[in-house]
This record gives sequence, structure tokens and C-alpha cells, in this order.
Amino acid sequence: MLTALFGGTFDPVHYGHIHPAIALAKEIGLTQISLLPNQIPPHKPQPEATTEQRLEMLNLAIEDLPLFSIDTREISSEKLMRPSYTIETLEKWRKENGYQKGLAFIMGQDSLLSLPTWHKWQTLLDYCHLLICRRPGYAEKTDDMELQNWIDTHQTTNIKDLHDCPFGYIFFAHTPLENVSATEIRQNINNEQNYKNLLPTKVWHYIHQHALYNAKKK
Repeated sequence: MLTALFGGTFDPVHYGHIHPAIALAKEIGLTQISLLPNQIPPHKPQPEATTEQRLEMLNLAIEDLPLFSIDTREISSEKLMRPSYTIETLEKWRKENGYQKGLAFIMGQDSLLSLPTWHKWQTLLDYCHLLICRRPGYAEKTDDMELQNWIDTHQTTNIKDLHDCPFGYIFFAHTPLENVSATEIRQNINNEQNYKNLLPTKVWHYIHQHALYNAKKK
């Protein structure tokens, strides 16, 4: 059975994470997606919410969605003081599962285009497939010829390849274009604008209850 990790800061988790992941699972036949919260992301600003708050919001978001679970390996105590490198996580995840099990890593189109800034990015496919969710405003091709050649070499449009091989392919999913981001949500909260329809109701209540992302209430 093909299983997947979906990494992110989830600061906060929102429908731009949840809806495309559900659509992706239906498209390719995933039965389990593990959400992987980062502690110190190397390529993004540090999270505003605490690790505990982000984890609690994730639990609230998925408690009625059996497709999802949470993998806390990147926020474990021994990881707290150093960046979370995806390649290190994938190496350990593959070792835990052996080399015959189908494993995949989910990322947005924006993350794919930034891969050349990632640590040991060209070895990612030695451990898993990459499942790419579309993002509004991002081109399907890149001017970085090294990256584009790498994508072209490994891309498949055949879902069967993802199930027959344990790693090695890039698949562009036909996921909905969710025009929502955590940055937008945090800005809306700080500016006291509406954001309730952008994330699960239980997460909205949690943010409101704890006055998260609102500098005026701190």
C-alpha cells in the first residue's frame, strides 16, 4: 500500500492543506497521509504559534478525517535546536519501512520550484515518489534547466507506476487550486478581517480562544 508524508509548518493548518490532500488521495488511491509538522524550517520564517499549538490545531483539524494521522518526528526533543531537512527524514522513513514499500512525499508546486535550495534535493527520489499539488499563480515549467530536466526525467502520468514501484517518480496531481495561505490567514487575523471560511471550524475556535496571530491582543 502506498503511503504518504505531507510536510509543512502548518502555522496554522487550513483548507489549502486539507482539501488538496483529500483530492490527491482519491485520485491516486492513498489510504493514509501523515502530516509532518516542521520545527525549524530551513526555507521559511519561523512559526508564530508554538509547536504545541500547531500540533493541537492539527489534531483538531483531522479528528474527523481518518485519512490523516500526524508524524511528530521533526518536532521531537532531539530535533528542537536544528533545522528539519526533508532528506534526513526520508532516509529514516525509508529505513523504517524497507525498500519494497511504496512511499511518497506530498509537496506544493511552489516547493517543487524551490527544490534547488533544498539540501541534497537530487537524492529525494532515491527514497520516495514526489506527489505535487497545484498552487495558483505558479508556472508548470521552470527556467532552471537542471531542475526541469530532472523533473522531465522522472515524471509519470501513470498512477500505476506509483503503486508498482516503491520510489523514483514525480506525479503532478489534478488537485483543486485552493487560493489560501497561512500567511494570508495570519494577516487577516492581525488586521481583524474575516478568515473563518479558510480553515476548519475547530481550528478557528482554537485560534480565537487563544488569540493567536493577533499582535493587538498580546
